[in-house]
Amino acid sequence: MASSTTFLVLTALLALLAGQVIASDPSPLQDFCVADKDSHVNINGFVCKDPKEVKADDFFHAANLDMPRDTTSKIGSNVTLINVMRIPGLNTLGISLARIDYAPLGENPPHTHPRATEILTVLEGTLYVGFVTSNQANRENKLFTKMLNKGDVFVFPEGLIHFQFNPSPHKPAVAIAALSSQNPGVITIANAVFGSKPPISDDVLAKAFQVEKKTVDWLQAQFWADNHN
Repeated sequence: MASSTTFLVLTALLALLAGQVIASDPSPLQDFCVADKDSHVNINGFVCKDPKEVKADDFFHAANLDMPRDTTSKIGSNVTLINVMRIPGLNTLGISLARIDYAPLGENPPHTHPRATEILTVLEGTLYVGFVTSNQANRENKLFTKMLNKGDVFVFPEGLIHFQFNPSPHKPAVAIAALSSQNPGVITIANAVFGSKPPISDDVLAKAFQVEKKTVDWLQAQFWADNHN
């Protein structure tokens, strides 16, 4: 009986440890699993294309990431994401990237990536960046910030709210971000809270943000720009 119990405990511990080392995206079990976007089978990710039909173009995208992007939106930034939807060969590989352009005083507003850690490299200009921890035992959410210059690198942990802001009123900025998922997802906080369709009840938001309902109604009436393309 004791040996049986010990075996079950060890099995449970091994299962727990195994679960902790699994990344956000499932690890590949073959050289590649090019996404078959025409398949009607629904799985976590995409069905693999027949390897015999795979071509070099499945791993390629003419992204023109050397070209500046339009940053004339209300928030003054533009995110060009290269994920599995752009390169089918990224399926199961657990990685994607983005070019982010910032107008003078532009920002990539507070957001999260539910499925990825992000590592950001500044290519041009200066960025003020930061992230906020999840709710802590002392009821605080700690803010970590840093001023980055050309060539600097900063990491945003998976799932945490983070942002980037170009403090220069005269010069644009550019960064490249790598993300640990083929499809990291993004939740822009303001858009999700005040721009959802249908809208969240103003009673709910007024209580959550401790403001009057007319303030919530005004926020919900704004145009919440999406800076991703």
